[in-house]
This record gives sequence, C-alpha cells and structure tokens, in this order.
Amino acid sequence: MKFGITLPSFTWPGLDYATTRRITRDMARRAEELGYDSLTVWDHLLSAPGLYGGSWLDPLLVLAGAATVTETIPLGTHILVVPIRQPVLLAKELATLDYMSGGRLFLGVGPGWNEPEFTAMGVSIRERGRRTDEMLDALKLLLTQENVSFHGQFYHFDNVTIEPRPPKFFTVWVAGGSRIPDPLSPDKPYMVPSVLRRIAKHADVFTCRASGKAEWVARDFDTVREYLRTVGRDPSTLGLAHVQAGYLVDTNDREKALAIQRKPMETMMGTHRSWEHLQECYLVGSIDDIVNRLKFLESKGLQHVTIHPAAPEIEQLDLWMEKVIKPYFRS
Repeated sequence: MKFGITLPSFTWPGLDYATTRRITRDMARRAEELGYDSLTVWDHLLSAPGLYGGSWLDPLLVLAGAATVTETIPLGTHILVVPIRQPVLLAKELATLDYMSGGRLFLGVGPGWNEPEFTAMGVSIRERGRRTDEMLDALKLLLTQENVSFHGQFYHFDNVTIEPRPPKFFTVWVAGGSRIPDPLSPDKPYMVPSVLRRIAKHADVFTCRASGKAEWVARDFDTVREYLRTVGRDPSTLGLAHVQAGYLVDTNDREKALAIQRKPMETMMGTHRSWEHLQECYLVGSIDDIVNRLKFLESKGLQHVTIHPAAPEIEQLDLWMEKVIKPYFRS
C-alpha cells in the first residue's frame, strides 16, 4: 500500500507568515525526503462547519509552492471542488502546475457540499454533480486538443487553445463515499448513483473520503467494484484510495492518545460533530488502533491512503513515517 501526506494548509488559529512557509515549503520538502508516495492538498474556499473548523489556503497556489521545492514526489489536488470553478481558467492553472512540477500532477476532484461556497461563486449547489461531470469533460478537451469548443448545460466556450498543454492528460481521482448524516450537508450515508456513474466514466482512482466509518469505506469499495461490473468495466482498472486525517501520538495507550488528540482534531474539524463521531471517522487512538484500521482497509482493497496531519507540525511527518508506515510494512 502507498502512503501520501496532505499538506496541512488549514487556516489554523493565529496563522502567520512563518507558519504558512513551514506548511507550504518546509513540510513539502520533508515529505519528499522521508519518501512519502504523494503530496496533496485539501480544498475549501470558505469555512465549512458541517465538517471542519475553518477553511484552507488556496490549493493550487499551495501546490505551486510545493512544486518549486520538490523534485520527484507526485503532487495532487485531493480533493478539488471543481463545480465552483470555471473550466478554461482551471485548465490553464492545471497545465501551468503540470509544467512547474515536471509532469508530477494528478487531478483529484469532487462535487463539494458546503452551500455558502456555491452561493458566493454564484452557483447553485443543486447543480454540483452535473457541473462536476461537465467540468471533467471540458477539462479533458481543453488539455488534450487545440482550438476547441464546448457547449454544455453550464459551460460554454469557442475556439479555445490552452498553451502549454500537458504531454498527456492527468490521472483522475474521483472522490465520493458514504457520510455519517449531518444536517449541514446534503450528502448521504451511502454511495449515490450519480457518483458511481462519474467514477465509471472518468476515474482512474476512486478516492473514498473519511466522513464515514471504516466499515462504510470497505462497503463503498465493494459498491463501486460491483457497479463497474454491471456497466462492463473491469474493476481491476480502478485504483482504490482513501483520504484521512489524524494526529499521531507515540503511545499504544489508547486513552492517553485520545486525550492528547482531541484538541488538535477539534481545532481542525470543529466541534460541530461529537468527539465520538470524529473517532469513528479519522485516524485517532493508539498506534496499534491506527495500524489495525489501515490493515483492515487494505484487506478490503485499499491501495493508497493520504494523511492530513491535524496540526502544522513538521514533526508529525516524521512520526507517521517512523511509527506507522515503516513498521506497517514490517508487520
């Protein structure tokens, strides 16, 4: 299994220039030095209280900064909320990032769920799924051909050529997954048909999010594979990934770990959900608890997990590598 790191570009309380530099440059360099398999960013334009305690720095600008201080580690948007964006501008930004990184970029997308972000951008949240599908069609056209026109339900352009275009289109990671019900989100505790269709059509990798229980992630993997079979796509052609968050404590005392983890996790996730709810969703507890959860998901098909540290602490990168990832492969 592969392990990636998400840069903790959350708008932490008291965020200053020095912390921002540490997050976007020093941690990117350190992740590459330690041998992580990917470096990714989360995306929320505005505070998203259904799941989080704040928002994030602009994901594409953070990746641009990371591209300038790394050489080999793959870089990805994990997950970019595409329906609040415009396809021609986004295509230009992604192509530029691909060239800045020497072809290391992969594209992780999702439809989003936080209604104030849609309202602020003049977009109806009821259109999010259809806009996401249309955006993926438009991006592939823009980034693989010249002098292209597109007329969909939401996006329209004529005779557009993006320069430079990547030598090949990006690997596409499509996000979705069951979510523990919350009144602030329209998402369901099961995989909805529109997401399954999007995965089957566009995804090289399905990214299951961490807003459900571990058993739900495993169930979602099964649901996606079965759906692919019904539409004639070989399930082995789809990678299975998982976005996660956690704060690692060097102990196998579960209660001690949870006592320390609660503050950083609630800082990032907010207190809109109970601490018990957060424990169901994320990588918390003792080291053995976390390894056992990952082993369970690997047994269900998980191939790549990306971990968002719940603090802007470079030491967390070393701790995850030394206490979880390296021992994981020896166990």
